Amino acid sequence: MIIDADCHISSTRWDGLAITASELIDQMDRAGIDRALIWLKPPYAKDIDSENKAVYEATQAFPGRFIPFGWANPRLGKAHTLATIQRCFEEYGCAGIKFNGAQDDYVIDDDTVAMPYIREAAKYGKVIAFHIGSDFYENTHPYRLGNIARQLPETRFLMVHMGGAALPPLDRSAIEVGRQCPNVLLIGSGIPELPILRAITALGAGRVAFGSDSPFRLMHVQLAMYRALLRDFNEADVDRIMGGNLARFVEGSDNNLLPIF
Repeated sequence: MIIDADCHISSTRWDGLAITASELIDQMDRAGIDRALIWLKPPYAKDIDSENKAVYEATQAFPGRFIPFGWANPRLGKAHTLATIQRCFEEYGCAGIKFNGAQDDYVIDDDTVAMPYIREAAKYGKVIAFHIGSDFYENTHPYRLGNIARQLPETRFLMVHMGGAALPPLDRSAIEVGRQCPNVLLIGSGIPELPILRAITALGAGRVAFGSDSPFRLMHVQLAMYRALLRDFNEADVDRIMGGNLARFVEGSDNNLLPIF
């Protein structure tokens, strides 16, 4: 089973990159991707409520194809952020929630701006994802996720972009954090092939997962890159990277099967 660990959808096509759930399904079917982890594509007006709802509605419209994650933005205030976390987990049944300090302009391990909400999200026992990239490295440096992961060792974290999203990538720092924090899974999206290969070599095939960063990158092109990159790996390792790692990590067990939403 191939699972894309990084896809963004929107409620409507409100700009040239935004795609709806049905359009993402078309991309997945053409590429031969079975399931996708989805979260919102941040709207310019920061109206994440309607977009989080669109993620939930996508899972209802296409059962078994999506792994829904919510999106919380601490910059929208305490009441809104706490309500968002509660709604995403308790009403929408999300498998996890994402924080993006680059898009929303905050330092992800800041003790007053972000950490209270990260700790609140951690209480649900689900996965917490972070945009970790060099595009806004002061806010989203891999070491900042390392700091969070060490404070919350029982919580599972996704390191989305593993220090990429811009050049030069921070993949060596991401690998260091991966060595120190077994509760972090690196998502190799929005980053070139050599850093991904370095991470697999350093951490093993069980610590990295395929992601396309659709629609910011072309899903079928990223899939082709991974297939070329992994052509000399054994079948078991390829299966782990292309879906098995994410499935086990999100469910929190050794079971390869994710719950059907």
